[in-house]
Amino acid sequence: MNHYLRNLPPTQQVAALFIAVFGLLVLVSVAAFLLTFRERAGAWSDAGHAELQHFRKLLGISWFMVVVFWVAWATGTTMATILFALIAFFALREFITLSPTRRGDHRSLVLAFFVVLPIQFWLVATGHFDLFTVFIPVYVFLAIPVISALAGDPRNFLERNAKLQWGIMVCVYGMSHVPALLLLDFGKPEYEDKGAFLVFFLVFVVQTCMLVQHLLTRHLKRPPSTPEVSGSFNWYSWLLGMIVGSLVGGLLSFITPFKPGQALAMAFVACVAGSMGHLVMKALKRDRGVTAWGQRGMAVTGANGLLDRVDALCFAAPIFFHSARWYFGA
Repeated sequence: MNHYLRNLPPTQQVAALFIAVFGLLVLVSVAAFLLTFRERAGAWSDAGHAELQHFRKLLGISWFMVVVFWVAWATGTTMATILFALIAFFALREFITLSPTRRGDHRSLVLAFFVVLPIQFWLVATGHFDLFTVFIPVYVFLAIPVISALAGDPRNFLERNAKLQWGIMVCVYGMSHVPALLLLDFGKPEYEDKGAFLVFFLVFVVQTCMLVQHLLTRHLKRPPSTPEVSGSFNWYSWLLGMIVGSLVGGLLSFITPFKPGQALAMAFVACVAGSMGHLVMKALKRDRGVTAWGQRGMAVTGANGLLDRVDALCFAAPIFFHSARWYFGA
């Protein structure tokens, strides 16, 4: 079966994925809709109502991630890069909104949003991989404090610059590696022009891992492993999420240049990076005293911010990209 699917033309592989993924999401969405009738009839307890609300939230995130992939695939490499650049822009805006700034930071913020971000994604679109991987961690991280120092405001200088650099690293640097996957060349003629499948692979395995982890945590009722950071993280659910996400990656090997064992290993790497990154972002939210990125009414995508939907992807994409490029010589 794997050999048969791998040898299908790209259009037929896309059609198979479209039917499988959207068909599954439609079925789950219909089931969630039908459950609302029981909720309205008063057959649900307060705990059941909260459980349904949480399930709808996870379902909405899944729809968002899958739709982003299909829009990126349908619009081509250039438009996909622009799409992810816009996502990075709004994610960074949400991050900065919850990070106190001073007048002396205005020049640095202009540099981050209107110089660094466009250059980073331009480097991706033009395939300058060696430069785009070091542009932010080397040149930008040296330039940001220089610009801040020239503004003449030393108050909380280290803290202010560290927050801005961290926001750029997660939202811009991390997200820029997603469209970069579209341009990887594995030297296999049969995989030519199939870079979008690698993006789908990354998004799907990470989202599957996070979804399984969240659902198991709520149903198994195990105590959190890091209660001061996250009330929903425990190692048992995390491990099961890793296993399920990795197995899904192995099953999806036919859309990648990887063999089943390699696909399973790459999925595991992506799931570990994504889940740990999600935990880090929860710690940042606890530090800021908020439960979601983007203030209610101001978030780009609703009650929960855009960054809540893509934080795991921002951490998983660079690790996955460089692992694939290093191991397979892409």
